[in-house]
Amino acid sequence: MNFLRNLLASFLALVIFSVLAVLMFIGILGALTQKEPVTVSEKSILHIKLNRPISEVEFNNPLAELEMFPTAPATIGLVQLKEAIRHAKNNDKIKGIYLEAPYVMAGMAATEEIRDALSDFKSSGKFVVAFSELYTEAGYYLASVADKVYMHPEGSLEFNGLSSNLTFFKGMFDKLDIEPQIFRVGDFKSAVEPFMRKDMSEENRFQLTSMLNSINGNMISKISESRGIAPKKLIEISNNMLVRRPKQAVEYHLADGLVYFDQVVSELKEEMGVAEDEDLKFISYGKYKESFSTYTSSDNEVAVIVASGDIVPGKGDVNKIGSEKFSEEIRKARKDDDVKAIVIRINSPGGSFVASDVMWREIKLATEEKPVIASMSDVAASGGYYMAMACDTIVAQPNTITGSIGIFGIIFNLQGFLNNKLGITNDEVKTGNLSTIYNMTRPLTDQEKQIIQNDVEDGYETFVTKAAEGRGMNVGELKKIASGRVWTGSQAKANGLVDILGDLEVAIEIAAQKAKVYDDYKVRYYPKQQSIFEKFVKELEGEGTAKMVKEELGEFYPYLESAKKIKELNGLQTRMPYEFQLN
Repeated sequence: MNFLRNLLASFLALVIFSVLAVLMFIGILGALTQKEPVTVSEKSILHIKLNRPISEVEFNNPLAELEMFPTAPATIGLVQLKEAIRHAKNNDKIKGIYLEAPYVMAGMAATEEIRDALSDFKSSGKFVVAFSELYTEAGYYLASVADKVYMHPEGSLEFNGLSSNLTFFKGMFDKLDIEPQIFRVGDFKSAVEPFMRKDMSEENRFQLTSMLNSINGNMISKISESRGIAPKKLIEISNNMLVRRPKQAVEYHLADGLVYFDQVVSELKEEMGVAEDEDLKFISYGKYKESFSTYTSSDNEVAVIVASGDIVPGKGDVNKIGSEKFSEEIRKARKDDDVKAIVIRINSPGGSFVASDVMWREIKLATEEKPVIASMSDVAASGGYYMAMACDTIVAQPNTITGSIGIFGIIFNLQGFLNNKLGITNDEVKTGNLSTIYNMTRPLTDQEKQIIQNDVEDGYETFVTKAAEGRGMNVGELKKIASGRVWTGSQAKANGLVDILGDLEVAIEIAAQKAKVYDDYKVRYYPKQQSIFEKFVKELEGEGTAKMVKEELGEFYPYLESAKKIKELNGLQTRMPYEFQLN
């Protein structure tokens, strides 16, 4: 009896503790999510500090404020940031923007959209002032749109052109006795080069150089316009790295002055007509976006479906486009009578060929019932382009990376690694000559290689045929600009792969006009954000662990991510030739 009483008491205590813990957790979440109404004071300055990764749509994560939970960081949503800038343009209480953008954790197309929004803000007659202790290449490109660009006297400014550094794994595979057996179509389909070479092919070097020059040329042109410096002079400064110290930035007119923060404040007070002994009224972007609503009452909806990440079969997650989940969102929008048009916002380097084709089919079905417009963000290449080519109209930024119309496949032969490094051997029995065609413990036979190569070529023909149909070209004409080659948005438009250069708002306006709803519509973004509890579960499932691993590995984390992606190369792939980062 004593044992049973003790057991019951322990069980009861556990239940009470669990209930209290849940109630306490709910209370903490409530405190985090319940916010005071935000009001904007007269003569305020909107403070935009780009110190977080920029995603397509904002990911608010209250759990990030609780150090007890390992959690993914919150992001700055490109959509929400541009909405805040547009709203501030017409808000009489906001007199200007103070911009801090030393690092811009976004691609060049997203950076371009923010820059365009700031330029539009200036058209109202209000000022934009930028100040930072240092500027990266992308950071300076964004800051250069400001009326005044200030630097710290001992800071730094990177203005020496763009580069792209590729990582190759062939040497590692050679040391490990692993043989990548590669199948591809197209001279420029170089996604497999890291597995088969130790350096770039001439074709890949050519396309990378062409693309970087296109992006850099666009940047030089915009900086020239904003700063009043001839493009030829900017190229000279960049090519010879003439700006290495802050005073040289002022000397060559890339910056307007070398100041400390208190001096920037004094400058802003003078601009605002505020007495030196009074405080400036800054309002952060995070607070300002809560001070207004973008809700529009209308029975007509333009649905913006965001597709961001690698393309995979199944449901995907916050960083991957799952063909099943995406197709479901497209179907719902197609069948919803309130949705008059669809905009697909694509930010993807591609992925699974089959998953891409599944989504292509759903997009094609949607185009038969209502306008469907593609809006390309930083990257819409390979599988990302596969999605776009099914749309009625394709809109891209000049710096968007797109194209890469090609197919590849890889099967790793692990026999040497298993036999020579681990002492593991394998043997097999089979009922047919090709029963073990995808066995990774031995090299493929010539017959097996030919079968897989034929599958790759068939996939390529499917890709180019559908692309030609979508773009109104004949297949031969399309193949001249395919072969896996990657283009910038500007180049793609010149080649007929893109219809219009513009941002997401341009795509939304086109969708509304094609649907004949004009100004009478509301915009909604899909998939809808998860609830706080769904996010918490996701964190426990692995996002928190990923963050801890990233912090532990530091600069070596990208190599782990590259190795992990090798596991995803199952089946035919429509994937961009490389992980593209501008430095």
